[in-house]
Amino acid sequence: MILLFLTSGLFLGWSLGANDASNVFGSAVGSKMVSFRKAAIIASLAVILGAVLQGAGASDTLGKLGSINAIGGAFTLALAAAVTVYVMTKFSLPVSTTQAIVGAIIGWNLFTGNNTDTDTLTKIVATWITGPVIGAIFSILLFIIVIKIKKSSRIHLFRFETYIKTGLIIVGAFGAYSLGANNIANVMGVFLPSFNLDPLDLGLFSISSSQQLFLLGGLAIAVGIITYSKKVMDTIGGNIVELSPEGAMVVVLAQSVVLFIFSSSGLSNLFQKIGLPPIPMVPVSSSQVIVGCVIGIGLYKGARNINFKLLGEIAIGWLSTPVLSGLLAFFSLFFVKNIFGIDVGHNISSVGSLPEIVTVTTNTSMSLIFKYLLLGIVASGIVAAFLYYLFERKKNREFRLSEEKFWKNMK
Repeated sequence: MILLFLTSGLFLGWSLGANDASNVFGSAVGSKMVSFRKAAIIASLAVILGAVLQGAGASDTLGKLGSINAIGGAFTLALAAAVTVYVMTKFSLPVSTTQAIVGAIIGWNLFTGNNTDTDTLTKIVATWITGPVIGAIFSILLFIIVIKIKKSSRIHLFRFETYIKTGLIIVGAFGAYSLGANNIANVMGVFLPSFNLDPLDLGLFSISSSQQLFLLGGLAIAVGIITYSKKVMDTIGGNIVELSPEGAMVVVLAQSVVLFIFSSSGLSNLFQKIGLPPIPMVPVSSSQVIVGCVIGIGLYKGARNINFKLLGEIAIGWLSTPVLSGLLAFFSLFFVKNIFGIDVGHNISSVGSLPEIVTVTTNTSMSLIFKYLLLGIVASGIVAAFLYYLFERKKNREFRLSEEKFWKNMK
């Protein structure tokens, strides 16, 4: 039953990988500087690391918006958000899992009669506006810097593109790491209050209950990236505005910086120490930020380069996502509770008290299942990465041989 309840969270993680996570390398793939296969593998590995090592930052914020006090409710909300994102992905619209899960949590609050924390909601919604704006500003500033370096350094065009390609891979990996750290809360955050898994002792280190959930969610995101993200990459990378190689790198770097800012508790604490307001640790929409970054480049080059029709379609998706997810969650909760008799949560009557949470605790046999499942997935990933390395090595060797044969025939 534990694995069954988690399937909706894994589905949501897959949807995030297919939609939001693809935006990290969308501009690089759209500009043809990085192949989709290479981008997908790098993004998958980096997003898993970010989720496991730094995934707890934004989870507390979603918990304040609505602490789901029954496992049935967590399952239903994740499913409603996943279905909403999947439908939007079918139309190749880069929507946000943040908006989807926030809408679903509000739907749960309405169904159970709980109040929605307006301060937390305001913080989250504010990032839907400030994220794209900050991304646009960063992209314009970074683009100006890169162009000046290109003109003043007098680097040969071919060598410059090689540097840009390497830069795209590095900042893309950084962006994927930040995305995993920031957005894994959308995937597994609603499950944290109602799951208490036994720690996994792997010898050199142990994995806590929350990290196990984040690892499973990160793996689901990786599968979504590899299997279903190419359409959205093409939409972001080439259809909003045509990007040059240096523009593609700047967009990825600007988005990476924005995601990192809203993911780093260390940076937020540093702001407090020097007397500045702390940075809110909230899940940020990578789709909105990347679109803001691309628009920033388009505005710098001239507004005529921007596809405003496509931007209108994307805006409709942004506005409709939380509404659709909230309505779907509300009616799904009614269906699950009354048809299947599953507890989906209850009203927290006493103000200021901690919610009574129905916690699922794993037994020894369930812990072993999780342990071997995770080890098997990690081992499969290592084998797949090694096979991919051998394939790339063989392809490069064949290319060099064909090139040598060509020049030999020319002589």
